[in-house]
Amino acid sequence: MTSTPTPSRQVGCLPLLAALLLSVLPPAAAAEPSSAAMLGSGNAYLQEQRRHYRAAKAALRKGYLQTYRQHYDKLLDYPLKPYLEYSELRRRLYLLPYQEVDQFLHRYDNSYLARRLLVQWLETLAERRHWHDFQSYYRANLGSTELRCQYLQARLHNGEERALDDVAELWNVGKSQPDACTPIFNAWLQAGRLTSELAWSRHRKALESRRRALAKYVSGLMPAADQPLAQLYQEVDSYPQRIRQRRRFAEQSARMQQIIQHGIRRYARQDPVDALYQWQRYDAQQLFADAERGETQQYLATRLARAGHLQAAERLLEQADNITSSALIEWLARDALGNRDWPKVYRWLRQMPADLQRSDRWIYWRARTMEALQIDDPAYPTPRQIYASLALKRGFYGFLSADLLGRDYTLLNSPINPPRELISAVAGLPGIRRARELFELGEINRARREWLYTTRQLDPPALLASGKLAQAWGWHNKGIQAMIAARHWDDLKLRFPLAYKDQMQAAAQRTSIAPKLLFAIARQESAFAADVRSPAGAMGLMQLMPTTARQTARRAGVRYQRQDLLQPEKNIALGSRYLNQLLNQFDGNRILAAAAYNAGPHRVKQWLAKSDRQLPFDIWIETIPFKETRGYVQNVLAFSVIYGHRLGDQPRLITPAEAKHRF
Repeated sequence: MTSTPTPSRQVGCLPLLAALLLSVLPPAAAAEPSSAAMLGSGNAYLQEQRRHYRAAKAALRKGYLQTYRQHYDKLLDYPLKPYLEYSELRRRLYLLPYQEVDQFLHRYDNSYLARRLLVQWLETLAERRHWHDFQSYYRANLGSTELRCQYLQARLHNGEERALDDVAELWNVGKSQPDACTPIFNAWLQAGRLTSELAWSRHRKALESRRRALAKYVSGLMPAADQPLAQLYQEVDSYPQRIRQRRRFAEQSARMQQIIQHGIRRYARQDPVDALYQWQRYDAQQLFADAERGETQQYLATRLARAGHLQAAERLLEQADNITSSALIEWLARDALGNRDWPKVYRWLRQMPADLQRSDRWIYWRARTMEALQIDDPAYPTPRQIYASLALKRGFYGFLSADLLGRDYTLLNSPINPPRELISAVAGLPGIRRARELFELGEINRARREWLYTTRQLDPPALLASGKLAQAWGWHNKGIQAMIAARHWDDLKLRFPLAYKDQMQAAAQRTSIAPKLLFAIARQESAFAADVRSPAGAMGLMQLMPTTARQTARRAGVRYQRQDLLQPEKNIALGSRYLNQLLNQFDGNRILAAAAYNAGPHRVKQWLAKSDRQLPFDIWIETIPFKETRGYVQNVLAFSVIYGHRLGDQPRLITPAEAKHRF
């Protein structure tokens, strides 16, 4: 007789969370979903549920509660029903409906909506000064500074004097805290908890954070004896050149040393050479701690190097006992690369931390340096062996190394294949069901929040399953992010989807740009999030600035409206035309066009003028002054190889013409 497998046998070696997913869901959720279920069914039942949802939502917004209830009652297991409950309950929080709040928090425990309602409920209780109730509902994992302050206020109001012990951590920061913190801060100050050391610490943090008004306020809370030094600190922050008045900074104390170092750093941004001179005078006068002394020396060296005073920077670093700034060493190594000063490159390579030395980037440049100097390094293999090792990796330096050896690229494609029952279990999670339905309805911001809240709680196997689901729904951005969160790098179909393929192909035909390059740009710019907006104002799949889009449309003779940038087809059409303009401007060179797409063509021309067009392509890319643009160009070139492979091409990282070009 064959026994029925137990749940533990069915899940095999799945990690605990994945196994729990299978055990807690009802049998219907544990069944394999159909392709229609994964993609978002368009059946009549679902369409009818959506109609009632939209009607209930509109009625609630207008205050037609009877109509709202009629449509709400017809929603059975529709995933977004909790959103209506949340919206209706939120409108009545001022009535303090304790029982209904408790029911909602219990029914949707550990959900995005429950967390959101709890925050708003706590805000209501604080506004009404119901401190006992506030304390009972508060959860430390809510992560809000405002609520933390109100929680301490609740504890104090409820007789816990020890609440004041936890105030200093919230008060002693380099920025202004929310107004909700003012009552507990005032109680803390009135209780005499502010010490001279705490006041000085926050004053220092405020100036380091460029919050001068806050620093002035804090200095007013200091004992009278501390205020002259605080005022001197503020003065040298606003007028750094006054650090030259050395008699005013002659006092031997730890606080004066902080003032001096702050003044030197601020002055170094204006005149690094004179700042170095002043620092040397102070260094001979004061007994700075070794760590702080080293930090100031390295900061000065950075400012000197950026201003072109390389010899002064290097002499200063020779005095440093230990160079801890990896960014500074990399900057100096790149400067030496730009000058093709291979002995200096080798010197800075050897001063990098061990983990940085062994990164793909710097191990590649060690091989190039060893070749240029015709030397062996006993701690490392031969250059050819280094290239051979790198060529086994998928990425910019791996592809570069394969080219040097004349080898095929290693693409390392390893598709994931989560168990069907795990995919079904993840698909059945309430948060995932809500995210999917919001995505289908075009409510992308809400869908994104639901997805993020739910997937943060998943272990790697369940994350991989969620990525597979997102791919099936056509939510490519979340498929990519799931692979990153699960640290699974080798499913090329998921990480590099052929999203919006028809639109990409059409744009490529209009402009004669290779489709792989368009895919690479969109993948780097937005990871195929069609609605994304950057802090700088760039919009859509190919992250076009509205001004650039308008100019591009005008040149192409096509109509343009700002909202067009959030529509994939129009965004791709305009982005491809702009990229084509850059390719024409830079004679078809993808390296320069990609750099210009990110940093602007004017900056690229400046960088070319500075290098006098004497550099090979790999050195020019490595010495691009902007870290973001440097990584951008490297990624676009590497992604073009991967997308070429996905499209059935056999592309090269660098074309023969680009390899011969001098930058």
